[in-house]
Amino acid sequence: MNKILIANRGEIAVRIIRACKEMNIKTVAVYSVADKDALHTRLADEAVCIGPADATKSYLNIKNIIEAAYITGSDSIHPGFGFLSENARFAKICEESNIKFIGPKSEVIDLLGNKSNSKELMKQAGVPVIPGSNGSIKGLKDALLAAEEIGYPVMIKAAAGGGGKGIRIVNNSSEFETNYNLVKQEAKASFNDDEVYIEKFIKNPRHIEIQILADEHGNIVHLGERDCSIQRKHQKMIEETPSTAMDEKLRNKMGQAAIKAAKIAGYTSCGTVEFLVDDSKNFYFMEMNTRIQVEHPITEMRTKIDIVKEQIKIAAGEPLKYKQKEIGFQGHSIECRINAENPNKNFMPSPGKIQELNLPGGNGIRIDTAIYSGYTIPAYYDSMIAKIIVLGSSRNEAIAKMKRALEELVVDGVNTNRDFLFDIIRSPDFIRGNFDTSFIETKMLKNKNEIK
Repeated sequence: MNKILIANRGEIAVRIIRACKEMNIKTVAVYSVADKDALHTRLADEAVCIGPADATKSYLNIKNIIEAAYITGSDSIHPGFGFLSENARFAKICEESNIKFIGPKSEVIDLLGNKSNSKELMKQAGVPVIPGSNGSIKGLKDALLAAEEIGYPVMIKAAAGGGGKGIRIVNNSSEFETNYNLVKQEAKASFNDDEVYIEKFIKNPRHIEIQILADEHGNIVHLGERDCSIQRKHQKMIEETPSTAMDEKLRNKMGQAAIKAAKIAGYTSCGTVEFLVDDSKNFYFMEMNTRIQVEHPITEMRTKIDIVKEQIKIAAGEPLKYKQKEIGFQGHSIECRINAENPNKNFMPSPGKIQELNLPGGNGIRIDTAIYSGYTIPAYYDSMIAKIIVLGSSRNEAIAKMKRALEELVVDGVNTNRDFLFDIIRSPDFIRGNFDTSFIETKMLKNKNEIK
């Protein structure tokens, strides 16, 4: 590969550009009018404006992105995460345009992008799945029958969903119709696809994901787990590896299940297989994300493997350089997502100009960000502005490092969730590893006005 266009913005665009520079690959940044002063436009070798602030007319505008690739002579496109990263049509257009899409094949994205179809595939591979409907539900009557058969509580989920959108928990039949219609509306608005499916609601599980790498020569390895249980409304806030809920036997079992999942799908590139783990250590396949994950740095910290570089090498046709037994894991890593939002006002986004900025540093601390002093955070996109990643020799040391890092962080001019994250990190239950996906709602926001 000679030149990669990054079809994204913010910290992930900066992250990819840095990896490309270290590999001596030229880069092209694309940007909306709102991002003309963004850091990724300054770091890339070239930058092309692809439209107005509205993401549908810029970062989701396939025609403009492909034209930018042609104009700049880019032979590859890296989609990052979000936006078009899991859009099978975009990947197919890249393939048809003789531009290498840095990710899996379009048909694999299509296969795994439909959550109900991917569940059926996992059953064939012998990967445990959450009990649920056989594929998408055709209408309200069938949905109600499926819910009764599975047993309440159930989740109604958008078949093409992701990012925590298009999900409703239903406790009984009287609540069902309203929530069913809401999910269909959300699914249509978010994914232009109103298909839904029903699955058993696993109460208070741990959310554990396995990072995999799969090359185009049939080699697949996993890079261990990440615990993503600290989340609010299905949006992750803190991730760590290894998980306090895992032992070596369960870790190996889930790692092999993730490899099976990738193999049966014909998967290539980096990817993440997501599971729910109940309090009896039973695990269930939830979905497979066909892209780089926001939380990939904690895996990089422990394994010393640059996942973005591996992703690029795989797309270039190179085989993986190591076997499963050669992958080592050292220490404990935690990531906090810093968002420009106000936790005291129901986490309302807080765009605006950064007046003063101090980013933490020191041994074992990594910052992935695209902000700088004087930068104006636009109101049009996701509120995440930085990620603080720490590595300690133990979990206690990692927690101590994260406390220090959060104390050092200064972002004046906008509200952030820094103090809220600090409260989580120092809470006795978090320190003891006593948490699940309900932790924020039941422990951190209990009796507060933020709960709806």
